[in-house]
Amino acid sequence: MNKLVVITGTNASGKSGLGIQLAKKYGAEIVSADSRQVFTGLDLGSGKVTPEEMDGVPHHLIDVAEPNDFYSLLDFQQQAYAAIDDIIARGKPAFLVGGTGLYVNAVVDGYDIRKENLDPKLREEILAKSIDELIDILREKNPAALENIDLKNKRRLERAVERTLTGNTEPRVNKPRYETLVIGVTWERETLYERIHERLDRRLEQGMIEEVENLKKNGATDKFLHSLGLEYRYINMYLNGEFDSFDAFYERLYRDIRHLAKEQMTWFRKRKDIHWIDMENTPFDEASALIDEFLK
Repeated sequence: MNKLVVITGTNASGKSGLGIQLAKKYGAEIVSADSRQVFTGLDLGSGKVTPEEMDGVPHHLIDVAEPNDFYSLLDFQQQAYAAIDDIIARGKPAFLVGGTGLYVNAVVDGYDIRKENLDPKLREEILAKSIDELIDILREKNPAALENIDLKNKRRLERAVERTLTGNTEPRVNKPRYETLVIGVTWERETLYERIHERLDRRLEQGMIEEVENLKKNGATDKFLHSLGLEYRYINMYLNGEFDSFDAFYERLYRDIRHLAKEQMTWFRKRKDIHWIDMENTPFDEASALIDEFLK
């Protein structure tokens, strides 16, 4: 299999900057694995690297969709495969860089994702059901589906019910497409929280609220902004008057970004193939040694 270097990690960990440094050393091109950077106009809130920060390193899967577009995991996987295969075909190393765990796993593990033509009315009916009602449907029509599912995860239950009611219950088998080196980037908790704090202040000073105002003026819906989570969701709520004050908005946002970073670490630590590097010392040298051994 062709080789793929993956650099992933938590919010505010510095993975984008490290990825660019390493890509320059190896003559690589970067494929972004970020669920918000695919959209145009989502720059500050998504931490999208600027052309200057790219420093001449080609980036792919940035600004490939418009606000309000439906962009699925399948869309990402197919476009990531195409970009990675094209980079490798041109004789260059491909680096997958980003912190959306589901996007990373979809490529690294080769998720079996199938395009499904779902009835919008059926989906609405499923979304309206409670967790208990969803469990009852599976218990009656597809009890085997309950064996490997988190019964508190409503989204997973909804998807299981959708597949059950549409007869799409064939087991899915992952098919990895690449040999991968996965490098993990993060910091000790308190240091990471300081970095999150500093980054949030910097982005607000640079105009993150104004960015969301412009998105709304140009037609981005509340539903779309809410779906993006964190910065975009809470700034939209702030602009809609759903917080008592700026301070209340700020504290809620900072708290939940910290919580997300904690959840990201829980997610990534489920992967046993990640090589975590020490960002406090010489991360570039440590990552380079791993990549040298992998690519030789």
